[in-house]
Amino acid sequence: MVKRKFRPSAKRIAGLLLLVSLVLSACGTGSGTPEVKGQGEGGSSGTADATIRIGYQKYGTINILKAKGTLDARLAKERNIKIEWTEFPGGPQLLEALNVGSIDLGHTGEAPPIFAQAAGAPLVYLAHEPASPKSEAIIVPKDSKIQSVADLKGKTIVLNKGSNVHYLLVKLLEKNGISYQDVTVKYLPPADGRAAFEKGSVDAWVIWDPFLAAAETATGGKVLANGDGLVSNHEFYLATREFAEKYPDLVDIVLEEADKVDAWSKEHPQELAELLSPQLGIDVESLVLAAGRRDYGIEPIDEELVTAQQSIADTFVKLELIPRKINIKEAILK
Repeated sequence: MVKRKFRPSAKRIAGLLLLVSLVLSACGTGSGTPEVKGQGEGGSSGTADATIRIGYQKYGTINILKAKGTLDARLAKERNIKIEWTEFPGGPQLLEALNVGSIDLGHTGEAPPIFAQAAGAPLVYLAHEPASPKSEAIIVPKDSKIQSVADLKGKTIVLNKGSNVHYLLVKLLEKNGISYQDVTVKYLPPADGRAAFEKGSVDAWVIWDPFLAAAETATGGKVLANGDGLVSNHEFYLATREFAEKYPDLVDIVLEEADKVDAWSKEHPQELAELLSPQLGIDVESLVLAAGRRDYGIEPIDEELVTAQQSIADTFVKLELIPRKINIKEAILK
């Protein structure tokens, strides 16, 4: 299991001075091999002009980190390292980028790393946020005749394939005695899912915050059920194994700054919403609603989390949603 204390060691700092960036630095050779200057002759410090690539989604702690700018400032000051930020519409898309080497680190919910690991992605779990089961739900249009999850048999439901809400739908159907094969599931990213939902081309939408909150406030969509009592809905921090093993100090810094911004976010939901609204293009009212439904704080990966992830993976295998059985422990740092 990983029990990270988020305190850099002298050994790690020394190792970081040998950092080899996974992208061309501003002082690169032009040959495709990144160049990083470490210690100069006689042990004097040189410049470490490098870039790390972080993927993020709308909302979530890493998104807040980007908006606050505290991680950028610390890495620039202490390590002369820049961040290349890339936004993704959902966790599956983010981990596709990680799989092909386009990013080094990012965040997703519980289901995306399972799909990615089954596809052979070289990912590792770094840490997680507390459970936020009320931050995802299945909704129907305000004038829908559907009154409960039990009414969804034979209906068409849209979701982002491989995301946390995919598992939520599985558990909701199971609880209400409906087979997964008794519904038609369409796969669309959040923006397209919202469009289909508003046009009435689907009967229900399984979605997470802040898209959930925005749909509630803008369309009057009715929540049939959220994840409370069914799923945990953890947010995970993930990286490529190569990055995590080579640069543990950078991982520690990211998690330390995430923990700090989490503490601030928990105490300042209104300010958080006002900070994120211009960046996300989502109104403040919706973001305040979303902020009140999640919990905050960096927690280590432990055996309980591994067991829970393994249970989700095994469920997806049975439903033939992933092509093979996987062992979650293989994606845990030793």
